[in-house]
Amino acid sequence: MDIAADTEFSEYMHGRWGRLVRLGYGLTGDRQLAEDLAQTALARAYASWGRVRRSGNPDAYVNRIMVNANYNRFRKRRVTEQLTDAPPDLGGVDLTGRHDDRTALVAALQGLPRGQRAVIVLRYWMDMTETEAAETLGCSVGNVKSQASRALAKLRIALAAAPGAELPEAGLSEAELSGRAEMTRGSKP
Repeated sequence: MDIAADTEFSEYMHGRWGRLVRLGYGLTGDRQLAEDLAQTALARAYASWGRVRRSGNPDAYVNRIMVNANYNRFRKRRVTEQLTDAPPDLGGVDLTGRHDDRTALVAALQGLPRGQRAVIVLRYWMDMTETEAAETLGCSVGNVKSQASRALAKLRIALAAAPGAELPEAGLSEAELSGRAEMTRGSKP
C-alpha cells in the first residue's frame, strides 16, 4: 500500500474505532470480544483497502466484515456468550441509575438469534436505515424488516418478563426500543 492510502486508512481507522467497538458489543455482549472483532475487521479492511475504498461505502463494507467475523467465531467452535454487568465505557454519560433497564435490554438482546440481533443492533443501536442495514448484511430490505419485526416481538416479551419492567400494555414500540438503545450505548463517540 502506498503512503497516501496508508494515511487514508489510518484516518479511517481512528475515526471509526469507537463505532466499531459499539457494534461489536451489540453483537457479542462482551467488550473484549467487541474489540477483537473491531481489530479483525480493520485488519481485513487494511489487507484489501483498495477494494474497500472502491466499494463506494467503506462503512458498510467494514460493518459487513464485523458481522461476518462474528458469525465465523461460531463456525470455528461452539462459543458460549457471557454477558457482562455493564456495557463498555466509551467516555459517555453515566447512566448508573438506569442499570436495571440496561441489563435487561442487553440480556434480552443476547437472547435473540444472531441474525435478528445483527438487524436490531444495526437498525436501533447504530441508527442505520433499513436500506443501510440490508446493504451491510447483504440481504434484502424486506428481510431486514421481517427480522426486525420478529426480533422486536421477542424483545417485547423478554423485557415485559424482566423484573421491574415498566412497559405499556401494548408492549415495546420501536421508538421505546430506540430510546432504550440510546440509553444503553450512551452518547455517540
